[in-house]
Amino acid sequence: MSFNTFGRVFRFTTWGESHGPALGAVVDGCPPGIALSEADIQPWLDKRRPGQSRFTTQRREPDAVRILSGTFEGRTTGTPISLMIENVDQRSKDYSEVAQAYRPGHADYAYDAKYGFRDYRGGGRSSARETAARVAAGAVARLVVPQVRVRAWVEAIGGDAIDPANFDDAEIDRNAFFCPDAAAALRWEAKVDAARKSGSSLGAVVACEATGVPAGWGAPLYAKLDSELAAACMSINAVKGVEIGDGFAAAALSGEQNADAMRPGPDGKPLFLANHAGGIAGGIATGQPVRVRVAFKPTSSILTPVETITRAGDASEIATKGRHDPCVGIRGVPVVEAMVALVLADQALLHRAQCG
Repeated sequence: MSFNTFGRVFRFTTWGESHGPALGAVVDGCPPGIALSEADIQPWLDKRRPGQSRFTTQRREPDAVRILSGTFEGRTTGTPISLMIENVDQRSKDYSEVAQAYRPGHADYAYDAKYGFRDYRGGGRSSARETAARVAAGAVARLVVPQVRVRAWVEAIGGDAIDPANFDDAEIDRNAFFCPDAAAALRWEAKVDAARKSGSSLGAVVACEATGVPAGWGAPLYAKLDSELAAACMSINAVKGVEIGDGFAAAALSGEQNADAMRPGPDGKPLFLANHAGGIAGGIATGQPVRVRVAFKPTSSILTPVETITRAGDASEIATKGRHDPCVGIRGVPVVEAMVALVLADQALLHRAQCG
């Protein structure tokens, strides 16, 4: 069985393939009366849009979104919101060799093993092109939780990390890497250029912080806020790891080091002295910033020949042609933001349903 829907109350279903005529999302469960137009969605899609620098794929897609249903006179009606993005720059001929041999690191073999059939043009449904639909749905989710600010950035590329002392929020929007450290962004230009010119690729770490999340969102056990965030981010193409708060680093701490100590705050709420837990305790938000880190593997589509097998099981070698991101994590930033926003919108409505 295939699962294309995510969420419990605020749900979205994505549809479409990389080289099909269009792709999109259907958002269901959105409260009525929210002002919504294409102009509310397009800026987020523009952040993810390909071809904006030499550090991303040169596929030229405007990613212009159309709202087909779910609004009337500029406001949501409470009915399903259908969003469509046309594909206008496919080059299916680039994938003729992929029809015969599997690309290592891609879902080619896994899809064939499951379905006995696959769309080899850009990976079809397994292509990161599908994430455009997630970003569109995430733009709607942001309007459901306007009190929350979701902000992501690239924290490391190819093992080269930013210096936290140089963190500048405004710098994130000034460079092609969504990097808050201007010095690191300059270093990354050379690293990504070198990988691209050699026909290879690099991995990246994306960090995301959501501020304004009130204490109480989330649920114990099976709908924990952190487990939902982990599932949402792990579902993004090329993601191989997710951390909440200190994540794996917490395993090296002592109990007193890891404790987010509290003191009485001026408003009667606790004043936290640390945030090792990433703003979540027992699956429920504490009111602190919610922090997530996401690891993206190197792009599997590379020009360097790699050993593989054909569909018939014969030994072969393949170099993936076409236009691909030398570091897929760069354009993963708006996708991570979208998935975090979608989870938070869902959790906000779940909380309201139970607790008023």
